[in-house]
Amino acid sequence: MLPPRARAVWRLATAVLDVTPLINVLPSPVPIAADCSAALLDAVRRRLGAPPFDVRPSAAAADLDPFARVVSDRLRAAADAAGGEDALDDVDEAVAAAVADSFDERYPVTPVPAGDGTVLQARALGRPAAEAVVVVSACGMPAKLCEPWLRRLARDHYVLTHDTRGLFGDIDGFSGATGVPAQAADVLAVTEHFGVSRAHLVGLCGGAVVSLAFAADHPRRVASMSLWHGDYELGPDCPRTEHQRNLRALLDMTADGRVSAESMFAVMSGSMLRGTPPGLAHLVLYPYATPRLLKRYCRLNGAIMGTDARACLPAVSGIRTLVVTSEDDATAHPEGSRRVAAAIPGARLHVAPTGDHLSLFEGRPELLELAASFVREAS
Repeated sequence: MLPPRARAVWRLATAVLDVTPLINVLPSPVPIAADCSAALLDAVRRRLGAPPFDVRPSAAAADLDPFARVVSDRLRAAADAAGGEDALDDVDEAVAAAVADSFDERYPVTPVPAGDGTVLQARALGRPAAEAVVVVSACGMPAKLCEPWLRRLARDHYVLTHDTRGLFGDIDGFSGATGVPAQAADVLAVTEHFGVSRAHLVGLCGGAVVSLAFAADHPRRVASMSLWHGDYELGPDCPRTEHQRNLRALLDMTADGRVSAESMFAVMSGSMLRGTPPGLAHLVLYPYATPRLLKRYCRLNGAIMGTDARACLPAVSGIRTLVVTSEDDATAHPEGSRRVAAAIPGARLHVAPTGDHLSLFEGRPELLELAASFVREAS
């Protein structure tokens, strides 16, 4: 147990680790607005190998761009509470404790080569001898976003997941495909790398479409499939939310060059910040953080949103399936989930009375238990 002063520095180190994926892609130094010891913050970030910060008074918060504001909001309370230069002696102990308990330490990255040479960032947790579960998360989001899902499912299963191709690791060197077939093939590459021949699929958001595509291509490798708040293309007569219509149009225009990534970056960065829960913003905004990331994300997620999911449905008819949505999902229209469930014989549909799209990643206990119990029943 760390002493109080060191524990305050531990909280600061943990906050820096939380924002590291985002600050690694932002222009350096990243400005933050906080009334803290710049020397202490610098010592913590150097010990973690994180990029430098430009510490400004908290009154300057309104002048920060949306991404610097997200970083600042995540760090400010911990930085202000960590103390001054008198806490520098606690940095080594506190940072070591924070790293030991970090997401990347508990669930380390394993490089996995995909079929086209792309190197994926995959993670495996739980007991390899247990039944396998593959979590296919939302396109472009850091793996930490689905940490509650990984942690809960790994209690009883061997859990695999991977980051979206081309958006993590060697971003500049990526030249692979961005369509749904390539994204589905990545699931195959990860399972084969870890020696898993059959697994339960858990597809979240856009990951539901990728899961459907993988299951259609490899039905015998799928023990069960649960699809959560999927963003499905099901033809012109299927209702879409305003968010789906607008985002699809923006993704298409940016992906094919009708609008520059720089122009779209200016439009989308502020609007995404307004609609994102503060506790998830440092993760959810990652693929919007730079024009280069955004353009690639537009191709990857645009392919997901533009792929007609109806083509996959006949091939998955023999797979035990759970489809989950909520009455008030204003991001992915619940009617899409209803139609997917109706098209898969024997599929179970669960429609929660409340629960917006991003709340899925907050790991509400009832949803995690529903996922775990469905896998258990299908085992």
